[in-house]
Order: sequence, then structure tokens, then C-alpha cells
Amino acid sequence: MHCSTVKVVTPYGNKLVISHEGASGGGKSEMLEYAHRNPDGTLLIGRNILTQDERKLTLPHACDLRPVTDDMALCPPSLGKGHGKLTLIDAENAWFVRCNHITRYGIDPHLEALTIHPPEPLLFLNIYGQPGATTLLWEHIEDSPGKPCPNPRVIIPRSIIPKVHEGSIDVDVRSMGVRTPPCTRQEPSYGIIGIFHLLPPSLAWLWRLVAPRGHANPSILQTEGMSSEGVGSYWPFATGRRVNHANLLLEQIIDTPAVRYVLTPNQNIGAWEVGFMPQWITREFLARRGGCKFGPRQMKPSRCPLLGYTPGSIVVEGRTIGAWFFEVEQQPEVGTAAYDSGAEILQTFFERELVQFMKEDLHPTGRKSSSAASLAEPWPTTKPCSTCPSWITTSTNQHPPMNLSAVCVRRLPRMESIPHGKSAVDASLLLA
Repeated sequence: MHCSTVKVVTPYGNKLVISHEGASGGGKSEMLEYAHRNPDGTLLIGRNILTQDERKLTLPHACDLRPVTDDMALCPPSLGKGHGKLTLIDAENAWFVRCNHITRYGIDPHLEALTIHPPEPLLFLNIYGQPGATTLLWEHIEDSPGKPCPNPRVIIPRSIIPKVHEGSIDVDVRSMGVRTPPCTRQEPSYGIIGIFHLLPPSLAWLWRLVAPRGHANPSILQTEGMSSEGVGSYWPFATGRRVNHANLLLEQIIDTPAVRYVLTPNQNIGAWEVGFMPQWITREFLARRGGCKFGPRQMKPSRCPLLGYTPGSIVVEGRTIGAWFFEVEQQPEVGTAAYDSGAEILQTFFERELVQFMKEDLHPTGRKSSSAASLAEPWPTTKPCSTCPSWITTSTNQHPPMNLSAVCVRRLPRMESIPHGKSAVDASLLLA
């Protein structure tokens, strides 16, 4: 797995293990960082790029973090304990940490302290330094005059990481990070992902097949637009056929039904510049909830079916984070037309990337078609179904067999012609 993993311990003693996947720039190393604070101790949720308004969150006591993996993990079935969770172990002896977001002193005091006073020599890449002298993470080399390198790194031995977890660990939540551009009425884009979305396993699988690199990726020099890092987001390091890896990912999801899935953006939410704050807030919120599921009235289908479900708003330590940061179409600077244009960009991207997996040896569960009537069926609310995330509570303990192909994506007719709140066709229809 191309992921970071962290054991989160709340101020109340609850524990939650989150594995964060995604393409380069998707926030893997950042998931191991404590949320960056303003000088007054508050968290800057976001800054509106048009009005310069700011929204802040007061979080008196953050969760304690126990890092497990930074970029690569091993998860052979032999590690599993038979309880439906994904068990993994770190695949690296040293961590390759990006620091392009550290542009001055004090942004990440923990990482800065570790690299300024390391217990052993470190390797810095694309950072100004002299042998035997103190090297500062924010002094990035320049690709050209006035243009800093977008991909400065430091390699840190795992053995000197504070509070690092040793051995294997069971994952409770798998999150997926996506770099998103600003989205406004004037310039619609796919920057329509809220702070977090809850995904059914089927949709989580599709996001891992397309693995978008997203906006302003610091590791990739490319033309504008969406591109894919390849299946599992680890394809640049893999060999063999894509469809074989797609099958492995699907079997992994089927074999770990107790794992839950979320999608988080970074950089922008609609007209708000947010950096990596969405995944830090998501981490703090989900850890505080522990194993508690969302009730049917606490979540709703996202306007874009590829985004699964949204809670609409959340309360963190008594402070409400409202709909603007979850239902982006409600932002006055965005609106439904720009949002739907962004949804079309995502839809087109999925159609383009998924067609390469439609081979004869694709896993049968990935091919299985849902009934034509699914276009007219409402999204599940009070009872789980094949497209219902495990986050939802239910009045019965009887879950029907999981059908991972009944995914929440639409191909034809287009979004504007399908009533909001209806489920959609499956993967095989999308790829037809």
C-alpha cells in the first residue's frame, strides 16, 4: 500500500488507526503531522480567496499521534487476525518526508525540532545546506531565480521518529487524499470535495483505481488537468498488469469488511484555501467519535454521486463547522451550476481512467451489473445495502451480501437529468 498510517489517541483515551492513501501530494506525510496552528493557538480552517474572510477553529487539546508508516506499508493476508480489519506493517526503515509546505520557522515545530537537533546525521534533498552545519527545512533551493523547488525532502531514519509504533497494527479507517483546485462560478473545477465524505467500499475501490494526482502536485511536472498516478496510487513502483492489481485491491476490500472509508481534499474547498487542514480536522473528529456510527439523519448523499455521503456539518469540541465546507454547492461563490461542472470533470476523468480495467479477467464482483431499476431507487437511509457505507447505523444486524459493483457513479443520463438523491449505475455500466 502507498500510504501513511497513524494511531490516534484522543484526550479521552479513545484510539483510532487511520491509513491515508493517495497519489503523491495527497497528504500522506502530512497525516502524521499535528495540525498547524496560528500564533493565537487556533486552527485556520480556510481563507476565502475572493473575500479574504477566514474561518478558525479552537481546539484546546489535540489528539496524540503515534506514527506507524509514512509512505509504504506491507499488508500480506498472513498478518490478518480474522476480525475483518486490514493489518499492515511499515515497509521502510527510513521516511522520505516532503517539506514544501514548510516555508518559515514555526510551521511544524515537531518536525523542525527533529531535523535541527537530530540524534544522527540526516539526508536533505533540494534544501540549502553545508556539511557539519545546521540545515533548515524552509530554505529550499531554487529551480530558477525566485522560484523555489516544489519537492524538497528530508530522509529520517524510522528509529528516531518520536512515539513511533513498532510491529503490525489493525486499520480502522482508510482515507484517500486528493489535491483540489479552487472552484468558483467564474472558474468551475473539480474542487468540490468537502472536508470529508463517507464512501461505500465499492466507491472506495474505484477511487483507488483512478488515484488522481490532482491540483498543483509538487512531485509532478505536467500540463493542467487531472491525471492518474495509476492503480492503487502505487503503480509507478509496480510491475505486471493493471487489472491484476485492481483485483488484488478489490479482494483486499472484500476480505476486510470492518474497515471504513473516507475521502478528504487538500489545498482548496470551493472558494476557500484550506491547505491540509481538512484531513487534520477529519482525523481529530473521527478519533473523538471512536467506533460510533452516524445515524441515518446525520448523513446525506452528496450532490455528486462519486463523493458518496456527507454529514453536512460537524461539531468539534463544541464548535460547528457548517455546510459551506461540506456541501460546496452552498457556497455563494460556487453555486449549483459551477458545482455540477466540477462533477462533470470528475465523471469524465473516471470514465477515461476506468475503461483500461475492463478486461476479461477483471474480478467477477467488479463486473457484476446492478439492475436497471437502480436508477430509480433512493439512496439507503435506515438500512444498509450494497452501496451503504458501514458508517451508517441500522435497526437490524442483518446485512445483505456486499455487491461492490453497485457503485455510486453516473454515466448516462448526465447529472442534470437525474434527480438528486438517487443511486446510480454500477462500474460495468460506467465502463460500457
